[in-house]
Amino acid sequence: MDTDTSSWLAALRDNGPAREAALARLHAMMLRVATHETYKRGPVVRITGPELDDLALQAADDAMLSLLTKLDSFRGESRFTTWAYRFVALEVSNKVARHFSRRPALTLEVDEWERLPASMNHDPLQRTIQRELISAVRRAVDETLTDHQRDVFLAVVVEGLPLERVVAEAESNRGAVYKTVFDARRKIRAFLTAHGYIDASPTHE
Repeated sequence: MDTDTSSWLAALRDNGPAREAALARLHAMMLRVATHETYKRGPVVRITGPELDDLALQAADDAMLSLLTKLDSFRGESRFTTWAYRFVALEVSNKVARHFSRRPALTLEVDEWERLPASMNHDPLQRTIQRELISAVRRAVDETLTDHQRDVFLAVVVEGLPLERVVAEAESNRGAVYKTVFDARRKIRAFLTAHGYIDASPTHE
């Protein structure tokens, strides 16, 4: 494992100021990559200006959350920065692909969670399975998360609010919000695994 990669991992696994500094550096790096990638695609999908910048920010935020969730699965087979770029590229592709099929923000109080599988698959059996999974996720949010975890998870993951807005409203910081979402996802995954909805096998990057 190269020195730069080891330095990244040590900082991100730290519990003090080194982690906060590493998170800030990582997000800045991911945002630069996301901005570059979205601006390359912008003319093709006719996205410009502030909308393009917002898309890049969302992609960087989601890529960082995904990376931190899977940090323990990193095996060091590539440079850390190369591994991080993959998360950004994937999120940019997903955000651009979904740009024209956006739906109104979903909330737990409105029975619209079931709309999520509708765009995923037209096969009746698959849609039924997906609806059951969405229902299970909703139960997990209701039954396993604290009020704070629930609010942050819904804001960041379900409603897709900009991370800076969530940080400001929670009067918190990026590191704390990332950890809250990470812990919420871990609880939801444990619930789904315990009830047989997903395999307990770990995923690897």
